[in-house]
Amino acid sequence: MNEQPSNQPEPRGWYSRGYLPHFDGGEIAQFITYRLADSLPKSVLDTWREELTREAPPNADMVLRRRIEQYLDQGYGNCALKDERLATMVQSALLHYDNQRYKLAAWVVMPNHVHILLTTQPGHTLSDVLHTLKSYTAHEANRLRGVKGRFWQVESFDRFIRDHKHFTTVVAYIENNPVKAKLCDRPEDWPYSSAHFRS
Repeated sequence: MNEQPSNQPEPRGWYSRGYLPHFDGGEIAQFITYRLADSLPKSVLDTWREELTREAPPNADMVLRRRIEQYLDQGYGNCALKDERLATMVQSALLHYDNQRYKLAAWVVMPNHVHILLTTQPGHTLSDVLHTLKSYTAHEANRLRGVKGRFWQVESFDRFIRDHKHFTTVVAYIENNPVKAKLCDRPEDWPYSSAHFRS
């Protein structure tokens, strides 16, 4: 029987910190999106949720995710991550614990949100990884801008990867996001992404 050492945290499985369910399955690749606090007004999200109450649950979740992605790609909010100091800092924070706390397969830092594809390493939970990333980058972003207040939205979206095809589809989605949002012509042109690092 293959047991985890007692000093390693157990994966949490399904859990919720508010509106959204999350899945912490241990060493399973996960696609995560987190966004700036002002990127999507709560009133818009509440309206969409109300409209989608008539949809079947799996379909409603998919429709909501698509609406949010389309909304974010239009560049609402102050888009603080347009500031190259902040975008560089967020990207550096993602890379800092790569191959230590998680394996980072793909990422992109957009003007008002971040997409990452990662697999947590033994001894590290997804919730702890995200808390560390968001807490550190929020503090640094506020310090660099000389402001106080919430930087990231509390909730994030996460989705575990089902198979190799899903994995490659998600990598392509993440790396093509700046092209889809009309920020550049080719994925490798966006400096805050895994596509750029591989070029």
